[in-house]
Amino acid sequence: MFTGIVAAVGRIETIKPLGGDAQAGVRLTVRAGALDLSDVAIGDSIAIQGACMTVVAKTADAFDVDVSRESLNRTVGLAAPGDVNLEKALTAHERLGGHIVSGHVDGLGTVTRFAPVGESHELRVLAPADIARYLAYKGSVTVNGVSLTVNSVEDRDDGCEFSINLIPHTVEVTTLNQLATGSKVNLEIDLIARYVERMLASSQDGYKSLK
Repeated sequence: MFTGIVAAVGRIETIKPLGGDAQAGVRLTVRAGALDLSDVAIGDSIAIQGACMTVVAKTADAFDVDVSRESLNRTVGLAAPGDVNLEKALTAHERLGGHIVSGHVDGLGTVTRFAPVGESHELRVLAPADIARYLAYKGSVTVNGVSLTVNSVEDRDDGCEFSINLIPHTVEVTTLNQLATGSKVNLEIDLIARYVERMLASSQDGYKSLK
């Protein structure tokens, strides 16, 4: 589990295919930046751009993860060298500064606006229709691994557009400052919203499959 509070901005330095066919995954070597790896062991989880990955090798200032083709197909920011948001898995004694984040990307959003508003920035994202019902005014959402609060929600024929106010600190210490209109972003909806929907469906209609 994670909190969506980015600990450091790292950088994907190398990408090596794990096989010779189109379905093969890749091994990433990630330079950790300011992320302290001294307490990270092989098998530990680190969120990269909001996607939970398992450390398979490490040095003092870098680590490797294996990314399946399925994960590559369902996320952005993991298939090419570049800056990435990093967060180590939550431990029981730490503050839950953001919200409960699993590191499982639910869908890809498209940035429709990223522009200064006063001292802050407004970020607007168009989310796919299948996750629109999980987005609510003043609710939580994770964008590229960053825990954020939804300021407005507008349902559209092609999905759901939501807006977020980014304070200067968030823009400064995450990769969100690299976004532009048209950028794709990893989205994870609030885990509690998913359980609420499941409980309501089971109480009203009996247990059924929800996708």
